[in-house]
Amino acid sequence: MTLPLGDVKPAGWLYDQALSSNRLYKLQVQTDGVAGHMHEFYELVSKSDWIGGHSYYSYLEEAGSYWFNAMVPNGILMNNTIINEKTQEFLDYVLDNQDSTGWLGPEVGTDKPRYLWGRYPFFFGAIQMVEYKPELTDRVVTALHKFVKLANRMLRDGEGVEDWAATRWEDFVIVLQCDTLQRDLRLYDFHPRDEEELLLDTMKRLKWSGVPWEKVFSEDYFPTGPVENLTNPFGMELSWHGVNMAEGLKALPATYRFTRNQSDLDGANASWDLMFKYHGRPSGAYAADEMLAGLEAVRGTELCLVVEAMFSGSYLYQVIGDLKYADRVERMAYNALPATITADMWGRQYLQQQNQVAAKNMSPNPFPEDGPYSNVFGLEPNYPCCTVNFPQGWPKFITNAFLTTPDRRGLIQLYLGPFKVQTTLTGENQVEVTVETLYPFGDTLNTTVLAAKPFIYYVRVPKWVVGGFMVFNDGEQRQIAPDSETGLMGIGVGAGLTNFVLHFPAEITIEKRLHGSVAVHRGPLNYALDIPRSEKIIAQDPHESHAVDLQIEPTGAWEYAINADIATMSFHNEAELVVETHLTYSKLPSPIFDSGKPPWPLAGDMFVTSPPENPKCVGEEGMIKLTPFGATRLRISEFPAFSPNKVLRAGDIGQQAFSVQE
Repeated sequence: MTLPLGDVKPAGWLYDQALSSNRLYKLQVQTDGVAGHMHEFYELVSKSDWIGGHSYYSYLEEAGSYWFNAMVPNGILMNNTIINEKTQEFLDYVLDNQDSTGWLGPEVGTDKPRYLWGRYPFFFGAIQMVEYKPELTDRVVTALHKFVKLANRMLRDGEGVEDWAATRWEDFVIVLQCDTLQRDLRLYDFHPRDEEELLLDTMKRLKWSGVPWEKVFSEDYFPTGPVENLTNPFGMELSWHGVNMAEGLKALPATYRFTRNQSDLDGANASWDLMFKYHGRPSGAYAADEMLAGLEAVRGTELCLVVEAMFSGSYLYQVIGDLKYADRVERMAYNALPATITADMWGRQYLQQQNQVAAKNMSPNPFPEDGPYSNVFGLEPNYPCCTVNFPQGWPKFITNAFLTTPDRRGLIQLYLGPFKVQTTLTGENQVEVTVETLYPFGDTLNTTVLAAKPFIYYVRVPKWVVGGFMVFNDGEQRQIAPDSETGLMGIGVGAGLTNFVLHFPAEITIEKRLHGSVAVHRGPLNYALDIPRSEKIIAQDPHESHAVDLQIEPTGAWEYAINADIATMSFHNEAELVVETHLTYSKLPSPIFDSGKPPWPLAGDMFVTSPPENPKCVGEEGMIKLTPFGATRLRISEFPAFSPNKVLRAGDIGQQAFSVQE
């Protein structure tokens, strides 16, 4: 069970501290960046038709509701008065303008077509506001019940559902049911108002009106590679759309909650495994440059996909309880999410690449379903949806970091990082928790608990922890021994003040990728070569000088192969965290590079081909620093793997043919 919004807040680096010059700190920077200022200059927000303006980007009418869903928790977690006022104004306007039929949104009083999907992010935002301000409950519940009656009639008449609503029906189901994410506004359990039958019927009709995710995510139909040359067996291409699938991962656990069919849970488990087996990335996300894209390191991953997959993974854990979901969400949060946003969080990509040697207008375009501008860092490269939607990522990760047991007697720390918690457990047990840590950039979590009464504090032990132990404030030391079924370690906490330090060390591990390439991990972090770069402003918003589009190009070598023997690698926890690994430098300068036959060629204007298999490298072996993936903007993170006996020495090919750069 989740805690009400505001009970869990970020602390330490997650709040406002910089790990290094690469700036891996988050929520304050996000608030100071484009997310916290869109309401001032970005017309899709400042003049949104959701609040009486004229601005929107498509008939889906999702721009305003996306922003609202993200900024409600952002404003509350940061106690930002201006953002909180803006989200309250947004809520008030939408509710005040609900029409007599029950419809909510910018279509009121217009001849615009009415489709259901754009409402769902608004409902999530409204529910979060009710969690924080219970005095809003009656007003929001009344409006939502009125809308549900209309939606039920529309579904009966075959109205309101186009291709996007047909893939995202699960979000409305979660709003309606006794869900685990929105604790205080469960219509079916707590606010049914004698409409239980209508609510349940609406859930079922939403499922019937939409994509059959149990089939899409089955082994019989699931695509095992890129889909651009495949025929969709369901007649709906959008069922292979990366963001739709990220949301669709919630569908089967959502339906399980009213069907109680074990097949729904089995299907949900299988869908997660299939997705990451055939499309997963070392960064924790999966590849879909609009549609599913397979395992190649040059293919793209949309920013919206990352934040929606994180949200779905939290939901899956809360329904099913398998820690594989939490481990994956944490990996996405600490790698894929920061990697696709600039350090000051004023610019973002539409698509990130695992191997990304430039961020510019690509020619030829490596993304078959998206534009060549997709990996530029800017205000709205390719499509604007990610600009208004990405700010939900960090706030929802934070709010789902702590949970309670079903009886609300125990507290669970699901995601590891620096947090502060103030909540009340069953029996008026007021509890305060402070977690001080550099995790995932360090291995130690110093936890202080102040409780009115004794309770059990549970902490997730990630699968990558090796040889963990804990030390209490009285000096008692205990080995980490998580429960074999839940993966959680229970710690008895007495009334008063308790302090314990968790040590969660991890080992360097190697992940095998396509073409014999390898990725390097330690704990939740994926490591990458941080390619030296130059940045050039190629566009600037006329109303906001910080909102620029950046073209980024490499200024140093990136054509490395590494020795994949873990014995050659070591971890250093310094000001900048690095993994060192043996490498060989393989760039061939002019004239050999100009011959078009380098060991690892480009596929066009600065995007790289697949890692070469069994490379015969040139240059001397040396050492290279690998930094956390999320700190890089240009990177190689899937490396060709070489064997030391395949390194060509200078005498083998003539020293005049190349030079060695240390």
